[in-house]
Amino acid sequence: MIRIAKWKIISILSVCLLGLLFAVPNALDRKTADGLPDWLPSKQISLGLDLRGGSHLLLEVKVSVVIAERLEALVDSIRTELRKSSIRYTGLGSDGHVARVTIKNEADMEKAYSLINPIDNGFTTSTSDGGLITVTMTDQAVSQRRISAVEQSIEIVRRRIDETGVREPTIVRQGEDRILVQLPGVDDPERIKRLLGKTAKLTFHLVDQKSSMSTALSGRVPPGTRLLPSASNEPGQPNKYLIKKRVMVSGDTLIDATPGFDQRSNEPVVNFRFDSAGAKRFGKVTVDNVGKPFAIVLDGKVISAPVIREPILGGSGQISGSFSTEEAKDLSLLLRAGALPAPLTILEERSVGPGLGADSIASGKMASMIGLALVVVFMALYYGRFGLMADVALVMNIVLIVGALSALQASLTLPGIAGIVLTIGMAVDANVLIFERIREEIKNGRTVISAIEAGYARAITTIIDANVTTLIAAILLYEFGSGPVRGFAVTLAIGIASSMFTAIWLTRLLVVSWLKRTRPQTLEI
Repeated sequence: MIRIAKWKIISILSVCLLGLLFAVPNALDRKTADGLPDWLPSKQISLGLDLRGGSHLLLEVKVSVVIAERLEALVDSIRTELRKSSIRYTGLGSDGHVARVTIKNEADMEKAYSLINPIDNGFTTSTSDGGLITVTMTDQAVSQRRISAVEQSIEIVRRRIDETGVREPTIVRQGEDRILVQLPGVDDPERIKRLLGKTAKLTFHLVDQKSSMSTALSGRVPPGTRLLPSASNEPGQPNKYLIKKRVMVSGDTLIDATPGFDQRSNEPVVNFRFDSAGAKRFGKVTVDNVGKPFAIVLDGKVISAPVIREPILGGSGQISGSFSTEEAKDLSLLLRAGALPAPLTILEERSVGPGLGADSIASGKMASMIGLALVVVFMALYYGRFGLMADVALVMNIVLIVGALSALQASLTLPGIAGIVLTIGMAVDANVLIFERIREEIKNGRTVISAIEAGYARAITTIIDANVTTLIAAILLYEFGSGPVRGFAVTLAIGIASSMFTAIWLTRLLVVSWLKRTRPQTLEI
C-alpha cells in the first residue's frame, strides 16, 4: 500500500493533465479557443438543442416515390423490349409494387415472357390467361430500396446542412423511414426547411417538338413523353413543356455548382461542371442535337429550355431561370450536395429559443456549484484531512468529465447537466466506503498503514460492484433511449468512469504521499 509504482504515478498525473488540457478551452470564449495553437486542444463542449437553442425536425422519407420510379423505369424497359421485337401489347402500366402488360397475340406470350423476365432480378414474373404478364417487386427488393433510400437521404441531408455552416448538427435515423434532425444555434429555420424540402433532382431532356401540345394539354400525352410545368411565371414564357422521358444527362454526374452572374444580362445564374463521364455524355447530346431545345428539369419543373446553338464539349454549363441571388446560392448548394432519392416530409417541428437554453445553463451551473460546495464542506467536516483529499479528487473528477465531453464532442443536454450533478454526489461514495472501512480497522487496533491498506483492499470489491451496476444502467439507457435520455446516460457513464479513477487512484496517491511525508503514529478520521 505504501508503495505505488512510478509508472502508475506517471499514468495518474498524465490522465489528470490531459483532462485539464481538454477542459481549459471551455473557460475561454469561442474566438480565443479557436485561436489556440494546433497542438493544443481547442474543442469546447457541444451544447445540445435544449441548451443552445435551435430547430428540431422529424422528417419522413417518401419511399413509395422511389419504388414508383423504379416501376416506371421497368415499364419503359418493357416497352422498349416489346417494340424492338415487334410484339403488340396493350394495358402496359404499374400499380403499387406491380407492373402489368397484356400481349395481344397469345402466340407471342413465350417470347414476351423471355424478354421481360430477365430485365431485373428484383422482380418475379408470372403469366395468366388472356395474355396477361405480371411483374411484381419482391419483398426483399422493396426492403433494400427502403433501407438504401433512407441511408442515402441521411447522407444528403448531412451534406446540405454542412454546406450551410451549422455546427454540431444531430442527424440520425428513427424507425424505418424517418430522420431526426437537430440543429443547435440555427437562426433561420425556414431556409433550412426549404433546403431539406427540395429533392434537387436535376435532369436534362430533349423537348418533343413533333407531338401536338394541344393534344397533350387535353390529357392525351404521347407515350415516352411527359408534360411538365415551367418553373418560371414570367410573361412570354411557356407554362408547360412536352419533354421526352428519356434522361439524356443526369445531375448525378455533377461535380461542382457555383452561383454567379450572366455576363450579358448580369442576372444571377448557376454555373455547373460535370465529371468526365457526364461531360462526355453532355457533349455527345449537344453534338447530335444542335438547333433543338434542351430542357433543364429540376424536381419535375422545367427551369429553362434553351436551344443548343453549338456543341458544348467542355463539360460545363450554365443554368438561368430568373433567380434571385439567394435562390442561385441555394440551388448551387443543393446541386453540390446531391439529389435526394425521395422527397422528405416534415412530420414534426419544434424551435427552442436561446434564452431558454441560457436560463437552463445558469440553473445547471447554480445547482452544480451548490451541490459541489455542500459535498466539499460535508467531507471536510466529517473526515478532516482525508475529506479534503477526497474534495481535491472530486474537483479533478469534474475537470475530467468536462475534458471528456469536450474531447468526445458529446452533446451536453439539460438531462446531461442533471447527470453531472448526480455524479458530484456519487463521486464521493467510493471515498466514504474506504474511509469508513479505515475507521473500523483503526477501532480494531490496526496500525495506521495497516488500517489504510486494509480499508482500500476490502472496500474495492464493493466499489466496483456498485459502479459497474450503475454503468450497466447507463449503457442500457443509452442503447434504448433517445435524445435527452442519451445525454443523461453519456454524462452518467463518463462520471462513473472518472469518479472510480479519482476515488481509487488519485485519492490513494494523495494519501500515500501524505503518509510518506508525515509518517503518523495515530490517525484521526
